[in-house]
Amino acid sequence: MSEARTASLPLRVGPASWQVPVRAGVVTALGLALLLVLVVLDIALGDFAVPIGDVVASLLGGGDPAQHFIVRELRLPQTVVAVLVGAALGLSGALTQTFARNPLASPDILGVTDGASAAAVAAIVLSGASGYGGGLVAGTLQTVGLPLAALTGGLLTAALLYVLSWRGGIEGTRLVLIGIGIGAALLAVTEWLLVQARIQDAASAQVWLNGSLTSRGWDQAKPLLVALILLVPLSLLLARRLNAMQLGDDSARGLGVRLQSTQLLTLLAAVGLAAVSVSAVGPLEFVAFVVPQVALRLTGGSRPPMLASMVYGACLVVAADLITRVVLPFALPAGLVTAAIGAPYLIWLLLRRNKLVSA
Repeated sequence: MSEARTASLPLRVGPASWQVPVRAGVVTALGLALLLVLVVLDIALGDFAVPIGDVVASLLGGGDPAQHFIVRELRLPQTVVAVLVGAALGLSGALTQTFARNPLASPDILGVTDGASAAAVAAIVLSGASGYGGGLVAGTLQTVGLPLAALTGGLLTAALLYVLSWRGGIEGTRLVLIGIGIGAALLAVTEWLLVQARIQDAASAQVWLNGSLTSRGWDQAKPLLVALILLVPLSLLLARRLNAMQLGDDSARGLGVRLQSTQLLTLLAAVGLAAVSVSAVGPLEFVAFVVPQVALRLTGGSRPPMLASMVYGACLVVAADLITRVVLPFALPAGLVTAAIGAPYLIWLLLRRNKLVSA
């Protein structure tokens, strides 16, 4: 392994400090540059294109009133939601894959996303308000009801997954298999709720279940921002313990890591990030699964990198929003685009792991 690959720089924030690998820092910086380009394009392009210079002027408070309305009122909120959702899902996937020491472990594979979806669909159906119309009930459902329902469903699913997977410790393959079973059962619950719902509520829930960024605004961005403010620092503080856990449970205990509390905090952070993302835009499939593994290969580390996963998760979701609005000639939920990217990768990863096992 080359010296350039292993070189690192110290980073200190108050009493906390980290060693940041140079390669990971460069990859993250390039990802931020790519994200900036995608954000500007996502705001500038659409049915009514706005020149990039006018986009910058509108964001700074100037520009033509019509362009100001298009940029700041119509497109900026949706783009911000895409950035926040992508960052939250990227970090959630990095945490679950590190926690399980298995590249197949992500919130959507483990059933956590299905639990959050089932609870959110129950909130939509049982309230009798789809949450996307007007009125006090719908507004309250969007800003309070869906995030709480999704978080509760995700946490309960994670607790069930943890209990069923525990056999004197957590083993990655067992965790994934049990998670797939739980996810299938919860998917059946969601389908039953849709069958029992009114046509209007079922239609709204079905659009939401495909993972749509359309018409998302500041009401969805606020819970996402709060979750990231609370859970990103917690995740970074767990970084050293997670590094030690890559050596195995016994080695981690020998290094002084409190294994139980670290696993629970990691799972709590991952579930919280996934649940609040689901409540905002619905399940965006495979973002939390694919992005951490791509970031891992780019940075060359021993586990999925947190910051790089956040940045490239945001890039993927903003790119999906750009594709659905500008590139494709017909309307398509962003979740279908991310699924089209992630599903082939899942198949490739399964085939690769089977070859390694048979060898």
